[in-house]
Amino acid sequence: MNRIDNAFKRLKENNKKALVPFVTCGDVSIEDTAELIKEIYEVGGDIVEIGVPFSDPLADGEVIQESYSRSLKNGTKLKDVFKCVELVRNTCEIPLILMTYYNIIYCYGVARFLKEAMEKGVDGLIVPDIPLEERAELMKQCEENNIYLIPLVAPTSKERISKIVENSKGFVYCVSTNGTTGERSTVNSNIHEYLNTVREYTKIPILVGFGISSRETVARIKNNCDGVIIGSAIVKRMLKGNEEVIKFLKDVNEEL
Repeated sequence: MNRIDNAFKRLKENNKKALVPFVTCGDVSIEDTAELIKEIYEVGGDIVEIGVPFSDPLADGEVIQESYSRSLKNGTKLKDVFKCVELVRNTCEIPLILMTYYNIIYCYGVARFLKEAMEKGVDGLIVPDIPLEERAELMKQCEENNIYLIPLVAPTSKERISKIVENSKGFVYCVSTNGTTGERSTVNSNIHEYLNTVREYTKIPILVGFGISSRETVARIKNNCDGVIIGSAIVKRMLKGNEEVIKFLKDVNEEL
C-alpha cells in the first residue's frame, strides 16, 4: 500500500484532518531541508510536499517563486531533490510528494524520473502544468511505479471536476481560489459549495491548498475537507529557522 493511503487510514481511525506542509527543496541546504521534514513529522505533519525548484513556476506566487530562485542560485539540481528524499527515508516513513513542472520530468526522461523517484521513496507527484487531456500516459507510468499522480482541481464546472478526479488515487488537491499560490487572509465565500461539489465525484480524501495561511483560515474550511496544504506560510518561516516553522505547525495542528 502507498504511504499516502496508510496516512489517511490512520487519520480516519483517529478522527483527524491531514496537515500537509510544503517546503522548497534547497532554499536552505539539502541536509537542513531533510532535517526540517523529519521535525515536521515529529510534530504531527502527515504528508510533506517538496517543491522542486524551477525557473518558471507559473502556478506559484511571489513567496514560492523567490524561494525557487534562491534554491537555484544555491545550485540545487534534481539529483539533490532525490538526495533529500533519501535522507528523509533513512529515518522517517512520512509520505513525500514532489511538486514539479512537466518540463523537468520530460528533460530528465519520464521513465527515468519515475523509476528514481520510486527507488528513493517518493509516494506522489503534483504536476500543475499538465492538462487533463494530456495526463493519461504520465498517470499510467506513475501507477506502474506505485506513485500517485495527485489531481489539481479549481472552482470550475461540475463536468470538468468530474473528469479531473476520475480514477485518481491518494487525494484530490482542491485549489481554494483561481490564481497562484500565496497567503490570503480570507477564503472564497463559495468554497464550501465548491468542496461539496468535488465530494460528489470522488471517494478519496480532498485537501485544500492555496492561501491557507493561519489557524483561523483552517477553522473556516476544515469541516468540508479532509485536510489542508500550507505552502507560502511555511516557506516564509523557513528563512527564520526550523523553530518558527514548527511553532506555526503546532498551532495549526491543534485546530485539526
